[in-house]
Amino acid sequence: MALATVAMVLSSLNWAADDKDESNINKRIDAAANVLNEIMATPDKAIPDSIMSDARCIAVIPSMIKVAIGIGGNHGKGVATCRTPNGWSAPAPITIAGGSWGLQLGGQAVDLVMVVTNDQGMQHLLSSKFKLGADASAAAGPVGRDATAGTDVKMRAEVLTYSRTRGLFAGIDLSGAVINQDKDSTTILYGKMIPFETILNGKVEPPSGSSSFLAAVSKYSSQSKDQAANTDRK
Repeated sequence: MALATVAMVLSSLNWAADDKDESNINKRIDAAANVLNEIMATPDKAIPDSIMSDARCIAVIPSMIKVAIGIGGNHGKGVATCRTPNGWSAPAPITIAGGSWGLQLGGQAVDLVMVVTNDQGMQHLLSSKFKLGADASAAAGPVGRDATAGTDVKMRAEVLTYSRTRGLFAGIDLSGAVINQDKDSTTILYGKMIPFETILNGKVEPPSGSSSFLAAVSKYSSQSKDQAANTDRK
């Protein structure tokens, strides 16, 4: 019964979140930019500069839904971009879905940021479907703009995860969550279906309405590099 209830709730949330047209996808992109701006504006809780300066890809899922009635489920839609020789790629729409077990009751929305730290993690993302904790190692990322990412964290985690929680839950568990290309939204945003790898390798021009997200990613990754360079000079 609990399983059926969660399935029904998640299903209704999915329908409510479906993108009907390009304007809704642009709202998702703007929301992703806002999440990144707000997280990075809080120095003691922000993603460390050392993480941002070395990021290979960045994905943001605004208001991922987590529901639990005996068991839990996650579902969210967002966008991802990867570094290319010419800057950050056009945004690729993504979905995240997964489940967790536990004695839980309630629901919440979680803003999620995922930072791909190395080329191996980037290849998993480019595959258009991968599972966190199985195909790609994942870990909760360190926080604080001036925090140093430990070598052990970087070595064992291809994806670092950050969440901003509102509601009844204290944290988030992404083990087993599956990242997919959102093919329907991709088709709407670009006018046709374009493979994940093509978009994230920088082979297509960013569509109109994506500037806010790309500007935020570029700002904080470049700002981080500048600050890291100043630290080295000192």
